[in-house]
Amino acid sequence: MEVFKRAILQPGPPESFALQTVQEVIKPQRQTKLAQDENQFLENILRMLLQELVSSAVQSGEQIMQYGQSMDDSETTQGHIPRLLDIVLYLCEKEHVECGMIFQLLEDLTEMSTMKNCKDIFGYIESKQDILGKQELFARGKLVMLRTCNQLLRRLSKASDVVFCGRILTFLAHFFPLSERSALNIKGVFNTSNETKYEKEPPEGISIDFNFYKTFWSLQEYFSNPTSLSLAPTKWQKFTSSLMVVMDTFEAQPLSDEEGDANNLEDESANFSIKYLTSSKLMGLELKDPSFRRHILVQCLILFDYLKAPGKGDKDLPSESMKEEIKSCEERVRKLLELTPPRGRAFLHKIEHILEREKNWFWWKRDGCPPYEKQPMEKKAVQDGAKKRRPRYRLGNKELSQLWRWADQNPNALTDPQRVQTPSIMEYWKPLAEDMDPSAGIEAEYHRKSNRVYCWKGLRFSARQDLEGFSRFTDHGIEGVVPLELLPPDIRSKYQAKPNDRAKRAKKEETKGTLHHVEENQIAAPATEADGEGLRADGSTAPMELDAIAVPAAQGGTPTPDDLQKQSSDTDVGQEAGQLEADAEGEVEAGMIDGETDADVDLEAVG
Repeated sequence: MEVFKRAILQPGPPESFALQTVQEVIKPQRQTKLAQDENQFLENILRMLLQELVSSAVQSGEQIMQYGQSMDDSETTQGHIPRLLDIVLYLCEKEHVECGMIFQLLEDLTEMSTMKNCKDIFGYIESKQDILGKQELFARGKLVMLRTCNQLLRRLSKASDVVFCGRILTFLAHFFPLSERSALNIKGVFNTSNETKYEKEPPEGISIDFNFYKTFWSLQEYFSNPTSLSLAPTKWQKFTSSLMVVMDTFEAQPLSDEEGDANNLEDESANFSIKYLTSSKLMGLELKDPSFRRHILVQCLILFDYLKAPGKGDKDLPSESMKEEIKSCEERVRKLLELTPPRGRAFLHKIEHILEREKNWFWWKRDGCPPYEKQPMEKKAVQDGAKKRRPRYRLGNKELSQLWRWADQNPNALTDPQRVQTPSIMEYWKPLAEDMDPSAGIEAEYHRKSNRVYCWKGLRFSARQDLEGFSRFTDHGIEGVVPLELLPPDIRSKYQAKPNDRAKRAKKEETKGTLHHVEENQIAAPATEADGEGLRADGSTAPMELDAIAVPAAQGGTPTPDDLQKQSSDTDVGQEAGQLEADAEGEVEAGMIDGETDADVDLEAVG
């Protein structure tokens, strides 16, 4: 014991000397963890030392948690008892001693202390809540801590020590898990000791309906113990008859909106009482209080909800006649709640919602209170070489999904006049043309032709704005789509069409133009005969001369051989003009391929 007294006075954290102190006192068989008999011996020493410190504190007239505390110019020294508790808590946390030893010392300390000192002791417990709640400590000391808190609650006054009681209940709510069975009323036992006392004899000099007064307050006996109604049919009949009298009185004396507004229910929490005032002198005022009526009617709904609770045995279920009476009474209670101002309908909906959620609580307790805390999922380590799953996007790929998210973040993006416009074909292909220059030294990984999105967008632009460049994609790939004006001369020659290819293409276009010209002549001739017009879209004069020869014949004349010869020669001239026009068009296209125009062909002169 003397060794621990010296240890209490040592400066520094407990980890620097706590284990060495235990080994000096016990001389254990193992260096880090004590055996069972060694733990028991150490616990007895510590409990005796704690008792001696408490006695010394009482004799000196100091508070227990401040006993031994001294203040000088440099620092403040901790009291003897908190210092001892810190040493034991460290040993329990590191599992050098039995983990429940700290809880046993705290229980002894609260039993030896007055309620004034217990507040300081409980403050120490609250400050060490995180350490005491660790799994290795909690598993060995949770029942001892629960017993300690319950003993404190029994010693406290519920009227004058409300704040301290609330601190204890709050600590228990945080210290124990939500599914802890020790905090639950598994069997559903009612607190029958909560009696509502009221007057049995009528007072003198007060004119009230005393029979109604007794009938009204007698309902509290059934509300505090609902199980008696399902077991005794006579009690149920007495309860229903008393409840009918109360509901008839409520219906006969409805509350107006003015009376509901006069009672400010918003400030009800400020003057709320856990017990009713049962004086007969207040009966008339209480009947005019909407809050008082709501309390009574809500108690009725809770009682009915208990009697209809699912999951009970067949012997506990109400009879058919009792079910009908419950249903009729429940409908009347709901109607009265709805008519009680202010906002009766909204208040009824809230109560119904609470009762509906209460059924989930009932089913959970009936199933044995299974734990519902879910453990965090462990991330499985990906094995080396394992195939990774490709990411899945909402709209098919990353770019479209990003575009969709941008639209959600900025709904006005499409109508903004300052938004990004579609670039021109020359501006868009300029970066790729710069990458194609060998002097730039762009690596293949960073070359823009490797960017699939960039190439896909460029092909769409070329298909709309540059069909000639788009046609080179088949022969030269994406680099052939780049306009030739953007390329240096040495690179441009690689993508220009060869002379043989130009001749073949020009000849092909010439053939197509000739056939197209002849077909237009055949179609235009009947049309000019019917309309009397000699003009053509392509500018040729052959149909006009044919019409000029046909006029004398229509007037009764006969065409001469010179006229026929002239007609034949003019027709040949028109065909030659069509061929020249087709050749000119072919030459223009060939010139466009080379990136330059052929100025030797004059389409207007041919026409």
